[in-house]
Amino acid sequence: MSRHPAGSFGAPVRGACAILLLATGALLSAGAGGSAPQLHTETRLLMGTVVKVSLWGGGDPARASLARAFEAMEAVDREMGRRPGTALWELNRAGKGTLSGPMAAVLEASLRWARKSGGAFDPTVAPLMDLWDIPSGPHPPPQEAALALAVARVGWGRVRWEAKERRVNLGGSELDFGGIAKGYAVDQAVKALRSAGASDFIVDAGGDLFVAGARGERPWKVGIQDPRAPDQLLRVVEPREGAFVTSGDYENAFFWEGRRIHHIMDPHRGHPAAGCQSVTVWALSATDAVALAKAAFVLGPTEGLSFLESEGDAEGLIVDAQGRVLETSGFSRVAPTAGADR
Repeated sequence: MSRHPAGSFGAPVRGACAILLLATGALLSAGAGGSAPQLHTETRLLMGTVVKVSLWGGGDPARASLARAFEAMEAVDREMGRRPGTALWELNRAGKGTLSGPMAAVLEASLRWARKSGGAFDPTVAPLMDLWDIPSGPHPPPQEAALALAVARVGWGRVRWEAKERRVNLGGSELDFGGIAKGYAVDQAVKALRSAGASDFIVDAGGDLFVAGARGERPWKVGIQDPRAPDQLLRVVEPREGAFVTSGDYENAFFWEGRRIHHIMDPHRGHPAAGCQSVTVWALSATDAVALAKAAFVLGPTEGLSFLESEGDAEGLIVDAQGRVLETSGFSRVAPTAGADR
């Protein structure tokens, strides 16, 4: 059975943003007082990271909308965090079971992207995550014999899923919904906000964002972090409405004998993926964007860029191992460089 990982989704809380995207500071100051629309922001520790929801609106309706958004994300965390007592934990212990509607949706999305990416994204990496145990580092990498045993238990093709009955048999594998469940939680928060009548907001789960509407007459602005300079931004953009997320090798990581050891595992090799420093993806949903970013990171800059280009409703920017920036043909269309503040 898995060890109890740090953080609800197996990642430690490290500062305000566990991944690469940062909302620019100027955005997140409160607006003028009174009944006029202004910026309302609430921040909580959730899903192993800092979650911030910023909403442009007025008064009590805005505060009620924020509460609904966090309730939606907390429900996902209670069910899909990989820790004792959750439904996911119990499913992994039993090796099979019948899933709720939300967990079935996340599993189906996981298996779909695993298939489309040739296994670069794989929800069965739990044995590798436990073996490398990034949160407790720095420490020596696992022995190759232990790695071989862990890799033998990884493989999305082992999972037998009966969609109609919502039944699953893990086939000896173990699920880790980590990133993709966080994306799903963001999407659920978006759904809750919209059902409450909100149209102008950012949901930011440790750098996995969904951007909607605007900040009054101003567009939302999002900074893409330089993966090798924590205090600098590669670019500030005004993303089109949709999800905007990053997978990077720098936050959930440590160094051992000069080697960077990070949490984005190559399911085939059993080692942290090499070739990229970060991958930023725009997509219509955060669930899809997270899976796309992780898959492209594992595939590497050349194959990863081609993979992103092949997806009609996604665009991406990749920083390769040498720091070169590559982007899909439509990235500047969905994430144009920001203009000066008005």
